[in-house]
Amino acid sequence: MISPRSFGLLSLIGLAACSTEPSLPGDCGLGAWRGRPHFDPVEEAALAKTALAEKQTAWNAEAALHWRMEGTDVVNDGEGAYLTTQRSFADAEYEFEYRTVALADSGIYLRAHPQVQIWDTTEAGGKWHIGADKGSGGLWNNKRHSRDPLVKADRPFGEWNRLKIRQAGALTWVWLNEELTVDGVAMENYFAPQLPFPREGPLQLQTHGGEIRFRHLRARDVSNEEADQWLRAAEGAGFTEIPLDASLAAFDGARDACSVTNGVLRWQAGKGGNLFTKSRHADFSFRFDFRLPPGGNNGVLLRYPGSGDGAYAGFCECQVLDDGHPKYAELKPWQFHGSAYGIVPAARGFLRPTGTWNHECITLKGKHLTVTLNGTVILDADVEKPLHAEAHPGLALTEGHIGFGGHGDAVEFRNLAVKDLR
Repeated sequence: MISPRSFGLLSLIGLAACSTEPSLPGDCGLGAWRGRPHFDPVEEAALAKTALAEKQTAWNAEAALHWRMEGTDVVNDGEGAYLTTQRSFADAEYEFEYRTVALADSGIYLRAHPQVQIWDTTEAGGKWHIGADKGSGGLWNNKRHSRDPLVKADRPFGEWNRLKIRQAGALTWVWLNEELTVDGVAMENYFAPQLPFPREGPLQLQTHGGEIRFRHLRARDVSNEEADQWLRAAEGAGFTEIPLDASLAAFDGARDACSVTNGVLRWQAGKGGNLFTKSRHADFSFRFDFRLPPGGNNGVLLRYPGSGDGAYAGFCECQVLDDGHPKYAELKPWQFHGSAYGIVPAARGFLRPTGTWNHECITLKGKHLTVTLNGTVILDADVEKPLHAEAHPGLALTEGHIGFGGHGDAVEFRNLAVKDLR
């Protein structure tokens, strides 16, 4: 349970007059608010400055007509633009209470995407045919991943419901009235289903067809360390640590190119080569943390045979790369961080700032490769046909070593663990 003292103080801008006076009381951390409807954030970002300003003025005016304060309650009449934070959130935790009425249908937009569902869950509400019988607190707009809540935890009309929501990357946890309704499920990109859930965006309180009240709204940004704890828990049990000691006894290959201090493996600048586990693995999940220097370049070798170029002699090499550095401005898509080098491109833009630790989990089953970076799946595909090289004999391998391919940069790794899947 999070103490209220760990949440920052609220500073809320009034929607109509845009005054600097707080409009909501309490200990909140959500910052200032604006009006904003259901609207594709990519389309919003592409608007010209003047066009966006015009839209925002109209949205604010519409929100001001339909949202009001009654004591400590934030009240909406069921119409108008959604109450939306001015600031964006990445990994975060939210807590608040809501109370709604019969026939209402609402929700919480996370990073400007729908939604943690709130609705009338009674048969008289008329929406059992689309899942209302299962309760509020699910990710109703998911199509590929679970959308229904694990339990029905709604309280009767007239009573306040308490929501707690956590997000690390795309993974989402929801508690409704202290009951876990979503357990580490990936929230999907509603506006572009083929793309990962965005890295950050505003929180929105949806209004849809009936009065809803909110109170005790609080939010806090989550540190990378805490988010990584959530991610490791979501990855489940069964991982075996790969020890990192000064002698690198668990590894073969380029041990003289690396050093280990306090459990951190560091490649020495100017030295390259392949460092790989003495153990061999067929289908597996491999998780680790890594930290890149500016422009840093390395790679994770999968089913490496023990000799040869890891990108071709092995099944594949997953890029570990500061792909936003100016010197990589001309990268091909299959060179982005997390890509199966030369074969399958990964989605770009989910690395944390250079110089901070990232958490990654790579799963290889047969030829199917999944790369999850900081809680977001950036690659999920069969690895079969090279895009830029005719010869790639390693694609036929069904087992091999796990390792790293050094390219002369001081890239660091820690918390290595593997789980065999067969």
